This record gives sequence, structure tokens and C-alpha cells, in this order.
Amino acid sequence: MSKKHTQGRVAFATVVGTSIEWYDYFLYAAASGLIFNQLFFGPLGSTLSTMVAFATVGISFLFRPLGAFLAGHYGDKLGRRVVLIITLIAMGAATALIGFLPTYESIGIAAPILLIVLRIIQGISAGGEWGGAVLLAVEHAEVKHRGLRGSFPQIGVSIGLILSSGVLALMTVIAPGEAFLEWGWRVPFFLSILLVAVGYWIRRGVEESPVFHEIAERKEQVTNPLGKLLKNHWLLVILASLVFVGNNAAGYMTTGGYIQNYATDSAGSVGLERGPVLWAVSASAVSWLIFTIVAGSVSDKIGRKNTYLLGWALLLIGIFSLFPLVNTGSIWMLFLGLVILTVGLGFTYGQQPAMYAEIFPSSVRFSGVSVSYAIGSILGGAFAPTIAKALVSATGTTTSVAFYLAIMTVIALIATLLLRDRSGMPLGPDHEEEQSVSPIIGVRS
Repeated sequence: MSKKHTQGRVAFATVVGTSIEWYDYFLYAAASGLIFNQLFFGPLGSTLSTMVAFATVGISFLFRPLGAFLAGHYGDKLGRRVVLIITLIAMGAATALIGFLPTYESIGIAAPILLIVLRIIQGISAGGEWGGAVLLAVEHAEVKHRGLRGSFPQIGVSIGLILSSGVLALMTVIAPGEAFLEWGWRVPFFLSILLVAVGYWIRRGVEESPVFHEIAERKEQVTNPLGKLLKNHWLLVILASLVFVGNNAAGYMTTGGYIQNYATDSAGSVGLERGPVLWAVSASAVSWLIFTIVAGSVSDKIGRKNTYLLGWALLLIGIFSLFPLVNTGSIWMLFLGLVILTVGLGFTYGQQPAMYAEIFPSSVRFSGVSVSYAIGSILGGAFAPTIAKALVSATGTTTSVAFYLAIMTVIALIATLLLRDRSGMPLGPDHEEEQSVSPIIGVRS
């Protein structure tokens, strides 16, 4: 099989696999503010039930590091591919089981407890998925196309958002009104069974990363990669995590279900219909997908760091444009606000796999990228919808949310400035010594 054909197959497999995983993950997030707040947490009252439902979205993030630790440990020892198959099956099984759950009205407190347990399984799976998928893509890529190839698994986020919002929107048409709350919402969760079967079949046919093949042939797998990572690269893990917080906090305004809930709240100032809002979110995800790929490609030309700096500026524009447009009460203005936001989201996400892979040595790379991503997601998006809901409740204005997101973006900007650009760094184990030199400005290895 030619190298070009192998790269194409890997790209396709990582896109399909991550799209399915994020479909499952975002489906829960969207349902939390539209469905679960009513069917599983309804007795708490309108505002508190929504805050608690959003909090369950965040709880899963607390278990992402566990998934990252396990996946990183075994991914650096056993390979990337086997870990990806396990995370795909675990995520799909948890999602499908949510569709079968009785509601609070049927089994009382057991319903939300079971819901949270299944969400935790989703969190563990998500923590292990990302690192393996991006390393398969990046480590198979040619140096000159590393940013572009690395952006392919990233668009799984956008595709997952398109699918989850789109299927929910379709079900509001097929099962309108009360029928949607009675049974319509369950269908998208059942669909996960079919999607996971397709993903499993595709991932089984993907070759292992050439970097890991080389490590295995040399018998140079580290016995405790996580321990080595935290001992030698703990500060790098912190900075890499902080780079992600700005994008993740802003992104979870849609992927975490906040905008969907805010814009459709009948007691709020916007009061749009559920279906059009879901369609607008799905359509804006197409823009996010496009700018994610563009950012990956641009980073191959101007470097990862410069692309990030451009992205943070664009993201700040999007953050301060979003709520003024949403608050007009026009579905088209809401869509415009989301599209403007996705420009910055794409330009702070497409280059991330290549950048992460280039700053960690090959022997601990899976652990490094997985743990950094997991911690960044906790600090960034985990409780962003809950925080946004609490800020609006306390201040009565969405301006407070915009400043919260801006602060997170500035933190990410500072972390980016503290890291050297290592675009084009050789990724193979024969360059371990060069890779181990700290990429942190002012720090000597």
C-alpha cells in the first residue's frame, strides 16, 4: 500500500471515528439543557434543574484525565490503534444505554444517578480518544502537511456537533411537541449503535502509527510513561493545558448546550423555537469545520504559534459579537453570531494536534497530549455552561459571560506566548534527545 493511500485511509478513519465519538458526547450536552433538565432533574425547578443538568456535562470532564492517563499509559506501551477501538466501543455503549433510561417520573432518584454514571463513562472514553486519534493522523503525515493532516480528526468535533444538533432538530419535526419529550429524544441515542459499528469496522483496518512501530521495533517503550511525563515535563503539561482553555470555554457555549438553552428559554428574553436554533447550531458547525482545516493548513506555512496568535484575536472578536447578536431575538442574527465565533474557534483548534505532538518527546507523547488536552478541557469547557448560567442569573446580563470567556482567552494567549514554535520538529524516537529540550521560553532542560 502506497504511503499516500495509507495517509488517506488514516485521515478518513480518524475523521469518522472522532465524529462518532463527539456525536455521542455532544448529543448528551445538547440534550442536557433541552431534555434532561425536565425529565431527570425536573423536581429541582426551572433554573436549578438546568444548572444541575449542565453540571452533569461538566462532571464527565473530571473523569477525562482518568481516560487520558489510561489511554496514554497503554497507548505509549501497546500502540495508538487498540486504544482507539476500546474508547469508541465504550463511548457508543454508554450513549445507547442513555436512550434506554427510564425518567425520574418512572424510577425516581435512580434515573439521574444512572444518567450521571453513563456520562462518566463517556468522559473516560473522551479522555482517551483524542490523543490516539490526533497522533495517528500527525505521525503518519509528511512534515510539510503535518498541520493540515492533524486538523482532520479535529473536524470530528464540528461533524459531531452537526450530527447531534441535526438529528435532534430532525426529531423535533418527526416527533413535535410532547412527543419529542416522550420518545423522540431517545432515537438519536439509539442511532449510536449503528454509528459505532461503522466506526469499529473502519478503525480495524487502519495501520498503527509508524512512530510507535519504530519504538516497538527498538523495544524502547517506557514502562511508566505517565510517571516520566509528570516528573520531567509537568510544567509543559500545565502550559499546554492552558493553551486549550480559551478555545474550549468558548466552544462549549454551543457544544455544551448553553446557547441552545439560552436562546430557547421561554422565560428568557430571546424565546426562539427549539428546532430553528438546533438547525442554526448545526449550520454554524460547518463554518467551524472549514476554518479548522484552514487553520491547520495555514500553520504549515506561518507556524503553529503565529496561527494561534491570529486565532486568539479572532476569537475575542467572536466572543464580544456573540451575545449582542443572539439577544436581537432573530434566528439569522443568532446564526451570524455563531459563525463569527467559529472563525476564532477554528483558528485556535486546527493546528493543536501538530503543536501538541511537536512539543512532547516520542516516548511520552500519547500521555503528554492526552493529559494536557484533558486538563485543558476541565479548566476550559467543563463547567463553562454552568458558569454562564450562574453569571446571567446573578448579573442579569450576558456581558458577564463575554468577559468570562475573554479572560479564558487571554490566559490561553499568555500560555501560547510562553512556548517556542517547534513546527517541523522530527517526531521519530531517533530524535528523542532533540525533542526533550524544553519548548518553554526561559526554561533550560
